Amino acid sequence: TAMHNDKLIVEKYMKPLLCGFVEDYEENIPPIVRDFRKLRQFAEDSGWFRADPFFFFKYLAQCYLLELSALLTLWFCGVNPVSFLLAAALMCVSQAQVGWAQHDYGHLCVFNSRRLNHVAHEFIVGHLKGASSHWWNFRHFLHHSKPNVAGTDPDISLPYIFLLGDKLPVEWGRKRRGFMPYNWQHGYFWLLGPPMLLPVYFHYENLYFVLKRRDWRDLIWSLSFFVKFLYLFNHFFSSWWITFGFYMLIRYLESHWFVACTQMSHLPMDIDHDQRRDWFTQQLRSTLNAEPGWFNDWFTGHLNYQIEHHLFPTMPRHSFSLAQPYVKSLCSKYSLAYTEKPLATAMRDIIRSLQRSGSLWFEAYHTPG
Repeated sequence: TAMHNDKLIVEKYMKPLLCGFVEDYEENIPPIVRDFRKLRQFAEDSGWFRADPFFFFKYLAQCYLLELSALLTLWFCGVNPVSFLLAAALMCVSQAQVGWAQHDYGHLCVFNSRRLNHVAHEFIVGHLKGASSHWWNFRHFLHHSKPNVAGTDPDISLPYIFLLGDKLPVEWGRKRRGFMPYNWQHGYFWLLGPPMLLPVYFHYENLYFVLKRRDWRDLIWSLSFFVKFLYLFNHFFSSWWITFGFYMLIRYLESHWFVACTQMSHLPMDIDHDQRRDWFTQQLRSTLNAEPGWFNDWFTGHLNYQIEHHLFPTMPRHSFSLAQPYVKSLCSKYSLAYTEKPLATAMRDIIRSLQRSGSLWFEAYHTPG
């Protein structure tokens, strides 16, 4: 229900899996699950799942205008240190906003047609971003299904580099597992985290995924991005290496932006093995919001409303603020913490959580017995 807006096609694939019916199922639904289902039905009846076409058009237009601004900066100012950095910054903003835009289409929340959403997503994440749409769906839907669940959520599956949460570091410390100095992970995060994610890991995993699956259509879409990029920017620079350096600088800057906006909502929250909690409880325990505001909304692509997004993944982001008061009310009814922080605090807490987790590992590792 949460992940798909076309229930008929889901039922088609689930029919062969039907093995029976649970007796007295409706009578034994937990109250919190029943109330959340009522809230979702209220959101659907209120039209919060209907997209505003102009909202998404202006975000895509913004991405193209920022890219055009980068080109015009190099065209009129020539290539010098100031114009080089300014053009890279403009392209970084464009790519960050493309990232938020493709996220909308990947979650099937722009068009009524599932097929149209997928086609648009392939174009935006492939041609405008240089990534595979199927790779993104594979990773991101796992993340949404079991956020902060060790062994399932790919966004926290880096135990040989970073240990996260309060429980896994203690487990690894007691078993003397791992080879990194995790008590210093909040320091080497700045070498192995954002600097490596988009400039290196992003390209490696996308290429590995499409080649392993022989996903030639996604590969062609991704290559079209690099062809376009070289065609637009290569003639400004004296060598291919400078063009490559320009591209990697864009990814380097964007990577810090991406990590700050995506990880602030999850790393400081509960990270554990699967406790088989209900949907509503699991999302609230693993997710936090940054305070709303015009800058925060734009900077994070409205993913400062991460709680609402995780509860309703197919809801257009312009409706998150409408759902927020009702989600808070439901949290209050069942004494669940609704965590919301200032944007800067939420980002700083990424480092604080890494430091806390590293300290827990170090203490457990050096405790006798």
